[in-house]
Amino acid sequence: MEQVIKTEKLTKRFGDFIACNELSFEVGKGEIFGFLGANGAGKTTAMRMLCGLLKPTSGKASVAGYDVFTQTEKIKMSIGYMSQKFSLYDDLTVSENIRFYAGIYGMRTKEIKIKTQELLDELQLQNEAKTLVSALPLGWKQKLAFSVSIVHAPDIVFLDEPTGGVDPVTRRQFWDLIYHAADRGVTVFVTTHYMDEAEYCNRVSIMVDGVIAALDSPANLKKQYGSENMEEVFYQLARKAKRSDN
Repeated sequence: MEQVIKTEKLTKRFGDFIACNELSFEVGKGEIFGFLGANGAGKTTAMRMLCGLLKPTSGKASVAGYDVFTQTEKIKMSIGYMSQKFSLYDDLTVSENIRFYAGIYGMRTKEIKIKTQELLDELQLQNEAKTLVSALPLGWKQKLAFSVSIVHAPDIVFLDEPTGGVDPVTRRQFWDLIYHAADRGVTVFVTTHYMDEAEYCNRVSIMVDGVIAALDSPANLKKQYGSENMEEVFYQLARKAKRSDN
């Protein structure tokens, strides 16, 4: 499998504090990779380095073939990103949000027009095209934000706790969108606090105090730790944590 994210002893220090300590892992094309950790584990810092938003202290890493030290702008144009806050503009309509982000990612006018209609049809938001995003239900905002984050067909999409605050049914529908993107070859790098969602990932990494404490498929991790579900696995590892702030 082609590797689209590679890290080797990736480290970030803030003074004497080591937020991420020698992280080494690879993520394959089209893989759904869960990146888990309790508050303070260092996962947010790691994601920021991979997105080209924070310069590492040492080590090596490449994202979509670009170096995290020297090619951060190329990384930013090759990835999608969605946060728990959805990254949408409430004072723009559904169509305007799609067109705005497509333009930011360098798509041409003709492409934007076609893609806007495609997304409206796919999300069944044709009747809400001129509706302000602020008026949409939370679940619809979430689905729209994800679709906007990959409107430019990036190699990788980073999802930072994207399903926070929504009900289980809507969360499961959101994961259907993730599966669909992965089937098209998009690599999904996702953080979540919902351990049932960890079960949906191809592989899961669990960070504790700045290091990767475990990395494998959910099935193998449950077998290794003698657990019935990922919540039990996570608890066994996270209870050993000594720090609580990122």
